[in-house]
Amino acid sequence: MSTAEETTGGEVEPWEEVTPDAARRLLVAAVEAFAERGYHATTTRDIAGRAGMSPAALYIHYKTKEELLHRISRIGHDKALDILRTAARRDGTATERLADAVSSFVRWHAGRRTTARVVQYELEALGPDARDEIFALRRQVDAEVRGIIRNGVDSGEFDVIDLHGTTLAVLSLCIDVARWFNVDGPRTPEEVGALYADLVLRMVGAGKQPRGRGRGAEPQR
Repeated sequence: MSTAEETTGGEVEPWEEVTPDAARRLLVAAVEAFAERGYHATTTRDIAGRAGMSPAALYIHYKTKEELLHRISRIGHDKALDILRTAARRDGTATERLADAVSSFVRWHAGRRTTARVVQYELEALGPDARDEIFALRRQVDAEVRGIIRNGVDSGEFDVIDLHGTTLAVLSLCIDVARWFNVDGPRTPEEVGALYADLVLRMVGAGKQPRGRGRGAEPQR
């Protein structure tokens, strides 16, 4: 049986990490429900119903609704981190690696928009331990992007005054695609990825005369 599951929005997400099939169906149903109604407005009965299962069947695979959200968040952040690590470690200039990182990251947030909305915007519903785990992954995501930008500053490719603030702006720009992207809209995920890569390269001043070394350092606090 295939490990890919299609949401009602037409997205196909390979949830190969999730077994058995019943657990995967429940997770996909939870993604849809959380994205549509929000975590707090969704009940375990809602999730089980979407999966075509009884509420009792849900508890065989997940002890709580929060456990489902934690699993979705963990898998989503692992995928996002893998996308950025792959781009950061590829051959090429910092400009090429940043363009690759942004276009790939944006394509995921557009193409997997239902999952991405839950992964990025429902974290406050997690308990302290689970939230700390996800925030640790977010710090790694931040470090990958910041590392590429720092490399570009050091090589003279980028003109960045505030490394921390620029990294935050780049990530915010990419992540927000999950809020507005419409599969029936005028652009494909690939086209949005290419557009955002161009915007980010302009943001970091790629191809411009640098102001001078050292301007990309973290601001004094």
